[in-house]
Amino acid sequence: MWKRLPFRLRGYLITMAGVLLLSPDALLIKDTTVDVATFMFWRGLLLGLVLLLIAVARYRERLGQAVRACGPAALWCPLAFAASAWAFVGATRLTSAGNVLVMINLAPLVAGLIGMLFFGQRLRRQTWVVIAVCVTGACLMAAGEVGQGSLTGLAVALIIPICIAVNTTVASAQRGSRQRGVDTTVILPLGCLAMLLPAALMGGVQLPGSEDMQRLALMGLLLPLAYFLIQTGARYLPGAEVSLVMLVETLAGTLLVWWWVGEVPALLAFLGGGLIVAAMLISSLRDLSRQRRKAAEGAPDARRLRDSAAEQSIERGDPAPPVAERH
Repeated sequence: MWKRLPFRLRGYLITMAGVLLLSPDALLIKDTTVDVATFMFWRGLLLGLVLLLIAVARYRERLGQAVRACGPAALWCPLAFAASAWAFVGATRLTSAGNVLVMINLAPLVAGLIGMLFFGQRLRRQTWVVIAVCVTGACLMAAGEVGQGSLTGLAVALIIPICIAVNTTVASAQRGSRQRGVDTTVILPLGCLAMLLPAALMGGVQLPGSEDMQRLALMGLLLPLAYFLIQTGARYLPGAEVSLVMLVETLAGTLLVWWWVGEVPALLAFLGGGLIVAAMLISSLRDLSRQRRKAAEGAPDARRLRDSAAEQSIERGDPAPPVAERH
């Protein structure tokens, strides 16, 4: 069943599952009382340990080879991953969760521009239309959040979409031997290391209270799987489309914070969130309908043809095609 799904739809489903697991993140940050350094130390430590165990279980003695195969992503993705985590936690403490989640909506636009300018990635017209609609929805949500939180928090929140865009775009640009890109989930533990070292230097090596520790432990269970799935999504989709799926966190995260903490979203926030969800749903259904129509007309499976061509190219020793051809 899974292998019969369109390749792009698989990427969307994988990333969507990760984003839904990530949605309680803002709520858990809001609901803890420890300082940022302590929070980031335990976040990096728990997240890194679980992700490292997953990587070791999957690759065993080939782990070093898998890390080297990531190329430039082994440097840029961990740094961007750590920076986005610091900015997300810091901004969530300084301003409303709605403001922070709204800023994340800029990530697809930034990712699309980075992919186009630096990696030659070409996005479909449909993707640009969806990005435009989602940015419009984000602007509506932002209008509903005006006056809530600090300008400093908003400035810190602006770092998040840039870092998300760098991570997803660089990860998706690392081409593998098949249509799927290189598995960059193996370098996420390095990002966790880059996350917790500054926290340790800032005095974050402290044992939180029992209630805060319970929330941190829950985060340590949910976030590794969430980030693993999102990073895996970059093997199937361009970085801009991975960032696009992450917009669902804006709506889900805002609703969770509203339900638990009591930060009531404005009417415009619901309207903007509805635009985002509708755009994502219509785009996905259109892709699925297009794929089914092509299959009914007897069109060949493009993914299998590309995989077969890639394998034959490797056997002949031909150089890898440009990254842009993958998208």
